[in-house]
Amino acid sequence: MSNFKILSTGLVAIALSLATGCTPTTPHDQNTSEAPSAVPVQNTETASPTASPTTSPTASPTASPTTSPRTSGQNNLSSLDRRFVTDAAQDGLAEVGLGQLASQRGSSNAVKQFGQRMVQDHTQVNNQLKQLATQKSITLPTTIGRTNQQTEQRLSALSGTKFDQAYINEMLRGHQKDVSEFQNEAQKGQDPDVKAFAAQALPTLQEHLQQVRAIANPGSSTSTPTPTSTPTPTSTP
Repeated sequence: MSNFKILSTGLVAIALSLATGCTPTTPHDQNTSEAPSAVPVQNTETASPTASPTTSPTASPTASPTTSPRTSGQNNLSSLDRRFVTDAAQDGLAEVGLGQLASQRGSSNAVKQFGQRMVQDHTQVNNQLKQLATQKSITLPTTIGRTNQQTEQRLSALSGTKFDQAYINEMLRGHQKDVSEFQNEAQKGQDPDVKAFAAQALPTLQEHLQQVRAIANPGSSTSTPTPTSTPTPTSTP
């Protein structure tokens, strides 16, 4: 009887041990949950270095070439236009100088008044030519040229009626030349701004030519009234 109790208690102990022995299966669950977490970390780091080097070098070379084409030279005048501007500048300065000489040395009121008008009108035209030269990046001559210098020296040595006659003859020759050159530039010039300057100053030069013809030929009744009525439009060029 005592042996049976011992056997039954042993079986109960074995059964308890078997019941508690089925729980150690949890380590297999831990191994399966820890494995997938470490693998995807390496793939995310490879994409970042490729994006940064491509953006920085492409921005700098494209910005610099855009500024250089702006500084293209404006000095694109043809030889014909450039020659006209140079002659107009020298002749304009000469007209002012000779006009001052006429207002001082002239013996008749007609010559003195004409000389004063030459100073006023050609000073205005010269200022307009200076503005055009600045716009076109042209350096105008500051002297009247050798031919005009010789004329000024010759007239400076005269006085009285001899001066009047020589001055009027020179104004006839000079304004015939000026009107012809300004007409040619206004019609055949290539630069539109230079052509516009010539066309704007041409009426004033034509009035000067009419007035000096009237002084040279006082007997002509048709040409004498025009100089007295024409000084007002000279402010427009």
